[in-house]
Amino acid sequence: MIVPQPIHIHRPTLILLLLLSMLWSSPRFSFGVSLIGDAQILLRVKNAQLQDTNGRLENWLLNTRRNPCNWAGIGCDAQNRSVISIDLSDTGISGAFPYDFCRIRTLLDLSLASNFLNGTFSPRRLSLCSHLRLLNLSSNCFVGELPDFWQEFRELRHLDLSFNNFTGNIPPSFGRFPALRVLVLTCNFISGTIPPFLGNLSELNRLEIGYNPLTGPLPSEIGNLTKLEDLWVATANLAGNIPDSIGQLISLKNLDLSTNSLSGKIPDSISGLRNVRHILLYENKLYGELPQALGNLSSLINLDLSENHLTGKFPERIAALHLTSLSLTDNFLHGEIPVILAENPNLNQLKLFNNFFTGKLPENLGRNSELEDFDVSNNNFSGEFPEYLCYRNKLQRLVTFTNRFSGALPDLYGECTSLSYVRIRNNDLWGEIPEKFWSLPLLDFFEIQNNNFEGSVPGSISAARKLRSLVISGNRFSGELPSGICNLHELLVIDVSKNRFTGEVSTCITGLKNLQKLTMQENMFTGKIPSTVSSWTDLTVLNLSFNHFSGEIPPELGSLPDLTYLDLSSNSLTGEIPSELTKMTLNQFNVSSNKLSGKVPPGLNHQVYLSGLLGNPDLCSPDLKPLPLCSKSKSFSLIVIIILATCMVLLVGSVLWFLKSKSDALGVKSKRLFKITTFQRIVFNEEDIIPFLINENLIGTGGSGRVYRVNLKAGQTVAVKKLYWGDTQKPDEESVFNSEVETLGRIRHDNIVKLLFSCSAADFRILVYEYMENGSLGDVLHGDKCGDLMGWSKRFEIAVGAAQGLAYLHHDCVPPIVHRDVKSNNILLDQQFKPRLADFGLARTLQREGRDGGCSLSRVAGSYGYIAPEYAYTLKVNEKTDVYSFGVVLMELITGKRPNDYSFGEDKDIVKWVTQIVLSSPALEGTTGHCRDLFQIIDPRLNPSPCDYEEN
Repeated sequence: MIVPQPIHIHRPTLILLLLLSMLWSSPRFSFGVSLIGDAQILLRVKNAQLQDTNGRLENWLLNTRRNPCNWAGIGCDAQNRSVISIDLSDTGISGAFPYDFCRIRTLLDLSLASNFLNGTFSPRRLSLCSHLRLLNLSSNCFVGELPDFWQEFRELRHLDLSFNNFTGNIPPSFGRFPALRVLVLTCNFISGTIPPFLGNLSELNRLEIGYNPLTGPLPSEIGNLTKLEDLWVATANLAGNIPDSIGQLISLKNLDLSTNSLSGKIPDSISGLRNVRHILLYENKLYGELPQALGNLSSLINLDLSENHLTGKFPERIAALHLTSLSLTDNFLHGEIPVILAENPNLNQLKLFNNFFTGKLPENLGRNSELEDFDVSNNNFSGEFPEYLCYRNKLQRLVTFTNRFSGALPDLYGECTSLSYVRIRNNDLWGEIPEKFWSLPLLDFFEIQNNNFEGSVPGSISAARKLRSLVISGNRFSGELPSGICNLHELLVIDVSKNRFTGEVSTCITGLKNLQKLTMQENMFTGKIPSTVSSWTDLTVLNLSFNHFSGEIPPELGSLPDLTYLDLSSNSLTGEIPSELTKMTLNQFNVSSNKLSGKVPPGLNHQVYLSGLLGNPDLCSPDLKPLPLCSKSKSFSLIVIIILATCMVLLVGSVLWFLKSKSDALGVKSKRLFKITTFQRIVFNEEDIIPFLINENLIGTGGSGRVYRVNLKAGQTVAVKKLYWGDTQKPDEESVFNSEVETLGRIRHDNIVKLLFSCSAADFRILVYEYMENGSLGDVLHGDKCGDLMGWSKRFEIAVGAAQGLAYLHHDCVPPIVHRDVKSNNILLDQQFKPRLADFGLARTLQREGRDGGCSLSRVAGSYGYIAPEYAYTLKVNEKTDVYSFGVVLMELITGKRPNDYSFGEDKDIVKWVTQIVLSSPALEGTTGHCRDLFQIIDPRLNPSPCDYEEN
């Protein structure tokens, strides 16, 4: 047996040990030791596991006290003096998940949201974090299956993994969080069904699983979550009925099951949601009548049941609720609107469009509430408009088109200074429009077509300075069109067709630089067509048919770069068809039934334009029947010979004089007048370029200038852009020139056109680029040369190349560059059809400011059909602006159609057309019917086979 020997400790040593023990137990000492260790962990993670490219963690440095509580994103408990939270949200850090943060045992909250973290998760290493109460990893780049949490995670209360790339099913461990209150998994790629075991999370008050490719029903076990306040499962492929157990969610405040495939009736048990404030069930397949049980929900303020298959009448009990927003659109509801709806003091949004409602609207609508958004279009309402819709002067949107409303517009509407959006077309309204209604200061969209309004358009319309769309066609307006319209510089669309307007069109209308569509057909306008149209660089549609215009067709129309629809038919126009019109790419060309004469220009002497040439008895063609053949008599030939000889003599003399004057002008002394900049190694100078900028070498005209092809002596061919300058200079042309030089002068990429040389003088600016033999993608895809792009493989190569050029601008340039005018006409193709991005006159560099980056501009730039909707409204530009435009180009490559092809129908572009076809197709189940529906969007020149959409 071993007997333990007594330990003899020297008295001074014993005293020292006692002092150390007391010091160790001191909170101040333990605080110091703990923080020193925490600081070391934080620094180790920063230096070894994270990349801090933005320098947001630069103050993570050991100071004399080694206290990390003042470091960026670090939170400490003031009482216990320990690190309890790390919040590095939106700092731009990257790398894998930093497990070692969890070695700080006092850590409770870890938020790494909105960064660039990536990779997958190791359940074993994740167990280090089992003591956390909050874990927020949203808006990162994590991949793989959802992490499987071990049973130790018993304190977790808030888990947010949204906006990542997680896949697979929801693991069973997600049903074993006894304290969990918030579970957010939105916007991932999670599949499978919503598991019943989520009903075990008895403390849960917020569940968000929307925007995932789930399947199956909403499980009945969801009713077990009696503390749940927010349930958001929108856009998740839900099917089946809404379970009756939904009524057990007595704490629920927000219910959003929108944009799914839920069917069946809305259960009466929904009346159990006694605290609910928002119910969003739109875009489903629900049917049956509106349940009276909804009338029991006294806390409800927002009800949206639109885009379903609901039938029956609008129950008075629901109309009596004090809702702020009610949307029942796109259903099969009928009957009259209960009068009690007008008594609601809270109603500010009422949307009932696309139903079968009848009768009169309650006359007091708007009198008792601050109504802001009112849309009852596409019903069978009758009678007069409610007089008090804008009684509180809050109404912003008035949309009532395609009903049977009659009578005059109430005079009170002229006092509605809050109104910005008006659409009341296709009704039986009559009388004169209240004069003040024309001049509302916030009016942006004004459409009253196809009614019986009369009177004239007052000059006071000039006060509606924000107006962008004026559509008053199909009425009985008369008199002259007031010149006050010319003060509406934001106008994009003017449609005054099918009225009784008279007089000449003021030439000031050509000063509307943003105008995209001008339709004035079927009136009695007289005089000449305005010729100073150089400002109409965005105009795509011009229809002046069926009027009394006289004189010649202005050749200046041929310089409009985006014009694709030109109809001048049924007027009294004389003279020849200008050859300049052949420069345009027109989908619609009609000058029929005029008094035109002479020979049809070669570019229009084609069968596709024949119907637009008929009805001009003196118009002839060499071979286009049934037009008369052009005369070839000897006398005529002799006259032509004499004229040509005279022209040749004059031309030779002019050339000799021109060359002499230029040789003097380009002498040694004059060279000082030019500012020359070279960007590549070249073997030419301005003397090899300037004399050849003549009409014979003109190959294109755009909004900022003209483009010429110049063959150099050395055998090289270049493209030369000469910007508009001098008397015709636009205010922003200097910025266009500077942007091209500054952008292309400093970047190099195989998929971006090379700027070789620039030359500026007092009266001109020129830019010299490498020449692209095959022109633009738009010319090839939509012109006669599309045979070269018949195959999908070639189109795919072009798409990839253009994408690589954009990626270089957005990600490799510092600061990033946004092109702002990505379109098929600005993607040039070389001899092998390799794409090059071109035309950087609108490009901007991004100086990052704020969370979203980007910069704000004073006006919309870009081309119609390619502009992102949010950019048009916010004027905030970032890389997403280019990405949207590039998406339109991809649709062009797939469909073979222009962005604004008239085959899409009225007010519809390629994005809306494709979206409508895709959404109206059966679900993505690989069915033959679905394939046939998608088949119609593919360019038939690609010779596609139905359901053959594979791409390597």
